Order: sequence, then C-alpha cells, then structure tokens
Amino acid sequence: MHFLQAELNIGMLGHVDHGKTTLTKALTNKWTALHSEELKRGISIRLGYADFSIYYCKDCSEYSVSEKCPKCGKKAEFKRRISIVDSPGHETLMTTAISASSIIDGCIFLIAANEPCPQPQTAEHLMILNATGTKNVIVVQTKVDLVSKARALEHRAEIENALKGSVAEGAPIIPIIATHSVNVDALLEAIQEKIPTPKRDTTAPPRLYVSRSFDVNKPGTDIPKIKGGVFGGSLTQGVLKLGDEVELRPGIQKKDKSPYEPIKFKITALRSETDALEQAAPGGLIALGSPLDPSITKSDTLVGSVVGLPGKLPEVSDTINVKYSLLDRKDIDNVPLKQNEPIVVNVQTATAIGVIANLAKGIATIKLKRPLCVDKGSKVALSRKIGQRWRLSGWGSIN
Repeated sequence: MHFLQAELNIGMLGHVDHGKTTLTKALTNKWTALHSEELKRGISIRLGYADFSIYYCKDCSEYSVSEKCPKCGKKAEFKRRISIVDSPGHETLMTTAISASSIIDGCIFLIAANEPCPQPQTAEHLMILNATGTKNVIVVQTKVDLVSKARALEHRAEIENALKGSVAEGAPIIPIIATHSVNVDALLEAIQEKIPTPKRDTTAPPRLYVSRSFDVNKPGTDIPKIKGGVFGGSLTQGVLKLGDEVELRPGIQKKDKSPYEPIKFKITALRSETDALEQAAPGGLIALGSPLDPSITKSDTLVGSVVGLPGKLPEVSDTINVKYSLLDRKDIDNVPLKQNEPIVVNVQTATAIGVIANLAKGIATIKLKRPLCVDKGSKVALSRKIGQRWRLSGWGSIN
C-alpha cells in the first residue's frame, strides 16, 4: 500500500453549498465535513479534509483512487498521494486562499451547474486566484445531474466566459456528479496532467507553519498515560526528523504584558494522516508530537506559530510592513485604508488583529496586538470592519 506522506497540497475554492464535502467523499471515501478524522495513536490533523492517492490502470487507461482498477480488478499503478486543503466559511476561505498560498500547490475550483455563472462569490474567488497568482487551477462543474444536458453546456460556456482574463482562463472544466462519483476519473487525470509536484528545497532549514494545535488526551486520562501537545501543519522547506530538537516561535507569554518566549522541544512523533513517519519532507499535511504540557497546545492556542531549527527562524515582531493593493470589490465600498484603522491580518497560518500605524507609498505599517514570526515576501490578506463584519479588502506581501 502506498500511503505515508502526501507530496502535494491542493486547495478547494467555491461556495460551501457547491459540494466540497461530497467531492471529498468521492475522492477519499470519507465523510469528513470540514476536518480530517482524528488519527490513530493520539495525533490528529485538521487543516483540510483528508488525503487520497491516485492510481492508474495501464490496461484500462483508467485513473482511480483505488489500488484495484474499478473496471478490470487488477492492481493499479500508484501515482501520487495528495492532501486537500480547505477551511470553512466564505470570508475565511478567501483569506486562507491568500495567506496559506505558500502551502497550496494548486486549486480545485467548484462551480455549481444549477446556478447562473458567475455568482458574486465565484467572481470574488477568481479575484483571489488573480491576487495570489495561482495558475494550477482545475474547474469542477458540480451538480450537472440537476440540470438538462443543454443547460449544462450553456453553463459551461458561462464558466469559460467568466474565466476570461483571469489566471484560470483556459483551465480544464470537469463536469462531476460527486454523489455517484461520476467523472471523478477525469478529475484525477486532470490533476495528474495540470498540477505538477513542485520542486522542494529539502536542504534549506525546515519551516513548518502550524495550522492546528491541540490536546489529544481524553478527560480522566491517567497521568502516566498523558500524551504531550500536538501540532498539525505543513512543511514548506527542509526536512524534520523524529527526535530533532526544534523551536517554536513566537512562543508563549508567561505573564500579561511580558515578552513572548520561544519554546524548544524534541519531536516525539511524526505522522501523516495514515502512517507514522521517521522523517517528514515538504508537501502534504503532517502532525508533530511533542513532550509539551498539552494545556499549552489545546484548543488551537498556538495556531499561526512556526516550527524550525533553533536559531533558524525569522525574528518575532509586533510590527509588520505590508506592501498592499486593495481589491476591486463590487459589493462593498472599499475606500482607501486610513491611519489608525483597525485591521485583521492573515499571513502564513496566522490571524492577527492590528492597527494601521502609518501609510506611505503603498506600504502599510501595522502594529499588531500580538507578535508574529513571518518571512519577508509572505502573502498577506487584509480584512477591514465594514458594518458588523470583517470583510476581505486587500492583499499584499511582507516588505
């Protein structure tokens, strides 16, 4: 069986009612809602849905997610293992598409055939793809079973027209009936052909962005059986090995208003969704076990942190400079940013609240309520308060 670590992260965009969970069920055979199921041996991964593998039968020229060909029953050739990356909610999904673009290698863009295209959110998500420069895009035309053949073809033309001028222009458009796994093989073939595994720098110092942190112990667990805190995330470079001494930044604040202190610990466990690992390389989602008190890591307390070798991580700061552009949104009055305006920043896997301290020549200096550990050049999403909601308003990069 070819499990172990996935080598590719694919993000999912699209309206939450367009069948992302159903498509994930067709790919992974798991009804996972919005998170991966908990893993065995006390480690969970909850960014995204789940992992799946692509297999190919040479005799039938058929792609599938099964080791045995669905047509002839013979053993199929393993191609790749892939992690699906997603997060709930419209605005959250959009900011994740920008701030987590550093771990996403391609995108499946769902558009429902039973609605005219483009819907407002379809246009917004195309805007996000343009902002991030995400070029490895596959469009999935969902719910084609709910319309006539003639309407499905009309809708396909609407999609093609909506994609014109965007980074997704010319992307494959795959009609799918996910509830019955119809045409999933065509989607798998498109993934193989259109979303290559990027070259990874395994010689660089390891860098893992933490997207989950939690306590896996059940209430009432005997003290000798308590397991240390767990982190979930994705490596963007380098290699982590079981037993490595690592550092987590920005760390924790031991007292109110005291400086954040980095945490050092040894890796006690490494897992992909299905397997224990001796070492982890970039690509796919992994879980990392530690000897830390689980009260430190519970309830996603350390999401947005960065793990790497001691002394090899970026400096921690409560002030960032963002070279930004405002999004051209038709649904809100997205006026220029103002000094002293509150702002929500999504960068890497972190979400932070701040205030704009200065604006000059397209660069916003933002004073954060809590410090971040971020690389220069990292993609940033900016959300501002409009009415009673935080709305995605701009994007940029750390200057």
